[in-house]
Amino acid sequence: MALSFVNLPNYITLTRIFSIPVLIWILSSNRFSSTNGERELLASFVFIAASLTDAIDGYLARKRAQVTTMGMLLDPVADKLLIAAAFITLVQFNPRTVPAWMAVIIIGREFLVSGLRSIAASEGFTIQASELGKTKMVVQIVSVVAAIIDHHWAHLPWYFLSLPVHPIALLSIWLMVALSLLSAIDYFVGFWRKIDRHAEKRRKRRSFVLSRRRKRNDVPVL
Repeated sequence: MALSFVNLPNYITLTRIFSIPVLIWILSSNRFSSTNGERELLASFVFIAASLTDAIDGYLARKRAQVTTMGMLLDPVADKLLIAAAFITLVQFNPRTVPAWMAVIIIGREFLVSGLRSIAASEGFTIQASELGKTKMVVQIVSVVAAIIDHHWAHLPWYFLSLPVHPIALLSIWLMVALSLLSAIDYFVGFWRKIDRHAEKRRKRRSFVLSRRRKRNDVPVL
């Protein structure tokens, strides 16, 4: 009998997880040549493909009505692992563009949001992804790919208008840091409002129950 969590969306999520050691291996190993930028192109392709699976697995899960508990667990874990792996490896691969303190902020934001969502789930409510969070996902892909490409090329090819790579990489990384901080604050504010309302409802419910108990105890026995 097939297990309920073995479906196409979850398989796609698993490919994202399995692509993480491949990405680290490509960027860290000397088995790949950087003479013509082969290593940078291959690493960029792997990261872009892995990032795109995040949208694909969610779309298929909703369309095919295959949203499972395993998928809900694996999807955010895969996202966090991919981001953490990419930026930690970039600190070693291209430290002039991705210093350690930037990686700490970006990865720390991911852990903070995961923690807030876990607490929210335990309290019975969810925190929806904000527009800042969605924008961060796009900037995230651009910043990682730009930082990888910046390791080899000073300028993009002529069909990309020969744009300078390093300024683009720096701009996207700084934008990534800014969006990480802003989206973290946005998630925290949303969490605080919901947890405050949740606590207020709980207090009112307790007050109502206690008041009813008092009224029952006040009824005289004939």
